[in-house]
Amino acid sequence: MTNLTAAEIADGVRAGKMTARSVVNDHLARIDEVNPQVNAVTVVLADRAREAASALDERIARGEDPGPLAGVPISVKENIDLTWSATTSGLPFAAGNVPPANATFVDKLLAAGAIPVARGNMPDIGLRWDTDNDLFGRTLNPWDATRVPGGSSGGDAVAVATGMVAAGLGNDYGGSLRLPAHAAGITALRPSAGRVPGPSRGVEPLPLSIQHMAVNGPLARSVADLDLLFGVMHGADDFDPLSVTVPHPSGYDGPRRVAVTADPCGWGVDPLVASAVRDAAAALAAAGWEVEEVEPPSIDRCATIWRQLSSTENAPMLLTPGVFPGPLSAGTVRYFKDNIVDVDLLDTSAAYQGAWAERFVHAAAWRAFHARYPIVLGPVTTQPMPVIGYDLSGPEATTELWKAHRLLVTANFLGLPAVAVPTGVSGSRPLGVQVIARQHGEHIALAAARDIETAFPPITPVRTGTARR
Repeated sequence: MTNLTAAEIADGVRAGKMTARSVVNDHLARIDEVNPQVNAVTVVLADRAREAASALDERIARGEDPGPLAGVPISVKENIDLTWSATTSGLPFAAGNVPPANATFVDKLLAAGAIPVARGNMPDIGLRWDTDNDLFGRTLNPWDATRVPGGSSGGDAVAVATGMVAAGLGNDYGGSLRLPAHAAGITALRPSAGRVPGPSRGVEPLPLSIQHMAVNGPLARSVADLDLLFGVMHGADDFDPLSVTVPHPSGYDGPRRVAVTADPCGWGVDPLVASAVRDAAAALAAAGWEVEEVEPPSIDRCATIWRQLSSTENAPMLLTPGVFPGPLSAGTVRYFKDNIVDVDLLDTSAAYQGAWAERFVHAAAWRAFHARYPIVLGPVTTQPMPVIGYDLSGPEATTELWKAHRLLVTANFLGLPAVAVPTGVSGSRPLGVQVIARQHGEHIALAAARDIETAFPPITPVRTGTARR
């Protein structure tokens, strides 16, 4: 059963072809088999998962509707509230931090029949493009153990890719859903800002960039599963004042034009990355999309201001003694210190206000561009996933990583929806692309991603074997 998609599991459980209990047991066995190799799962929720599965089977036996995600095993990232275990964010001092309530979207998924079976690993507080912390240790890339699995939703991405869960829940402030999905060879949806409420029901005085650029979303092995999960997750709640409810259409019948950028800004791109983008463009053209190589507006400025805002706002919290409520790992502190060396911090009120004002200008330019090109197709990252430790090798490395992720963080800066989708594999290296749509255009991005996905065979991590698309 670990070879099935979320939709296939839900259909099978609803139809009585399998029980939720058997599905959960198979995935728990898969965790026992695979997790020691990759350390993607931090906490196994075996007893609670089995209880939930048995209760779901009893509801089905009584003739009740089990929901659209009946029996689907999911993982929940360590910084998303689930009352079944502590929300640690990878911090040792938060190991006992059991939340009083679930995140609203977690409750929606539980009501739809999904069953959490594990928590997913992450870097402490999620501010690295890698997955390692002092509480749970390092998650390994299932394709190549010498390279990082991406971050910060790396544990959930690897759990999905290796068949330990059918889907995962993560979040994305600077590519933290799309990058680890790309590294693992699976799919991920970064929703528009506000479409999915926050990871807890409590509102904290977080930096503005996190409030407006960080989102929660799903990881899965198929684009159809992303659509299914997002259809349940989205919608405002009574706790997150920035959350919105916008209809999510079941398909897309609008203009089918694509702007392709293989080397955003012309800052350089790995040949295999460029080839993957062009292969995806050809797939979209074959599916009836009008494809044109054209550069979207101001990616250089969008990426630059994202870095300035995130660095300026997080530096006082992370580097000022006594501000953060407990110690951070040495790796996170070192990464952040190196990261801000090459950043022109917005250290005056005029500069800070000007950056947010300029964001509005670029958002308007992208809205006009999306009116002409509903989809922007480009790389997830312009370079291969780095070897372990590269991001801690000095300021030059952190700057090179940011440059490689320039299209990733542009979507965050502008609050736009984007889908990462694999396009094949070269040796032990998954290949893939991302598609970016206009604000609240998740259905457009999903439609394009589905057409790309259809053109390529599914891929399987070489070290562990796994479920396939």
